[in-house]
Amino acid sequence: MNRRTFLSTSASVACAALIPFACQRRKPEINIVTRLVQQNDKNIPRLLTNQEANTEHTWFGGVVDAYGIHSAGHTAAFIRDLTCALLSPQSAFFQSEHILECLIYAMQFMLKQQHADGTIDLHTTNFFSTPDTAFVMEWLGGVYGLLKQSHSDRYAGLSAMLEEFILKAAEALTVGGIHTPNHRWVVCMALARAYSLFPDPRFIERIDTWLREHIDIDPDGQFTEKSASIYSPLTDRCLITMARLLNRPELYEPVRANLTMTLYYIHPNGKVVTEASKRQDQYQFGDMAPYYYPYRFLALLDNNGQFAGMANWIEATPKKITSCLMYFLEDEQLQQELPVVSPLPTHYEKFFSYSNLARFRRGDVSATVLADNYTLFSFRTGGAILQAVRLAAAFFGKGQFKGEKLDVQDGIYVMSQKLDGPYYQPFPEEEIPEDGDWEKMDKEKRPKSEIQELETTISIREHNAVFTIDIHIKGTDRVPIALELAFQHGGKFKGVEKIKDVKDAYFLKKGFGQYILNGQTIEFGPGQHQHRWTHLRGAEEKLDAMSVYLTGFTPLLWTMTING
Repeated sequence: MNRRTFLSTSASVACAALIPFACQRRKPEINIVTRLVQQNDKNIPRLLTNQEANTEHTWFGGVVDAYGIHSAGHTAAFIRDLTCALLSPQSAFFQSEHILECLIYAMQFMLKQQHADGTIDLHTTNFFSTPDTAFVMEWLGGVYGLLKQSHSDRYAGLSAMLEEFILKAAEALTVGGIHTPNHRWVVCMALARAYSLFPDPRFIERIDTWLREHIDIDPDGQFTEKSASIYSPLTDRCLITMARLLNRPELYEPVRANLTMTLYYIHPNGKVVTEASKRQDQYQFGDMAPYYYPYRFLALLDNNGQFAGMANWIEATPKKITSCLMYFLEDEQLQQELPVVSPLPTHYEKFFSYSNLARFRRGDVSATVLADNYTLFSFRTGGAILQAVRLAAAFFGKGQFKGEKLDVQDGIYVMSQKLDGPYYQPFPEEEIPEDGDWEKMDKEKRPKSEIQELETTISIREHNAVFTIDIHIKGTDRVPIALELAFQHGGKFKGVEKIKDVKDAYFLKKGFGQYILNGQTIEFGPGQHQHRWTHLRGAEEKLDAMSVYLTGFTPLLWTMTING
């Protein structure tokens, strides 16, 4: 039997063995570790099929990503999950020789992927990458620790390869640079893991060098990147690991602040608010699974009932949190029973001034008001989602509305934008370049004339889950305006008219429109229709959504309501 046949046969046998687990209903008496082990076991056959089985292949033993590229990051996660199965007595793969063999092949791949300086590549963007090396160190450092805890000589060969990789990687992390704010804490987390396994004062020195820049969290509890579904929970995880392994309890404080804030960033369906993100998760539908480990850890550490409630809610879907199994196996305190659960907030109005964001929950209704963002408002009731309300003016190619700051006055949220559109006079004669090169004549040095102005003020107020939006635009007259209401795909409209030459676009010409999805309705209006231009010059591209447009000209004073 060749290796590929062996893998295929093993996967089939494993699937058959795991069918009873898949059919069982969750039983309250089964603890979270057992449930995670069971879910991890279900994943193993799929993981094995993703490992390169051709012994003649350059990247034999590696795991491919979604693009078919053999990836160090995916292989590190593979090593994590297989090791958890290998070392868990509840697992169908406990002490499996075949799993151990696959792990050895995977580590051989990792060592082959590692550059001489200790770094690895993220083939989608970063090469000889310190931060991406740190990302894989989170899992490989944890795996090495678990193997040592097992006190078994059977894993000596695998441990030796892990040690080689970790020590080379740690050398890179003591000198390598980063790209983004969160990368600092990922590098520090990886060095904390390396130090806990192989104490070296240089690792601590590098951690302290990064920490001197201070943790980038504002008084609202928000990190710089505002990435609520990716990098905020990642940063929480990194800070917890540093605090735990290095005995630095002060690093728990920013995690507490972020987790407290995040309680008010959750939609009724469990998705997290991402509109304010400065990273790739902006406007994406992220869930709360990445927050599971931070919420559970701090719930136990602080005896916090609300954090316990959130952890308890997230773990109801164990297939999304299987990656946390490693944390339970390396830290038995995480396995303790959660504190008594306190209710999670579901009825509130919360203003986060440093984030220029206000959040509203009224049971199944969830809404967000934002400044410093092209989306000024979003709303959902049940599964019906208004992803974004956006405003644009055809004003010198720069009229997409982006409120400068969000203020609250007597319960009314106000944001504004002031624009000017000048014309430019001849360049100062004494500074005209001999070759007449336009690019050498700085526009800002030209005198300005015929300066046009446009001032937009938007006010939003809420009463009993009904939101009223007042839009006032003054200054230059006859400027075309378009208001976009972008609804999630899948629903149906009433009261709107399809735009023939634009995909998934509609006019609300008068009265009120309705968006209906699975019995849930969002009502909006009244309509306005003074022209047919929807994608104004200088405006952002239409969102990938079912967009309804209201159009008009300045001066403009509109009032519209949105409710569920």
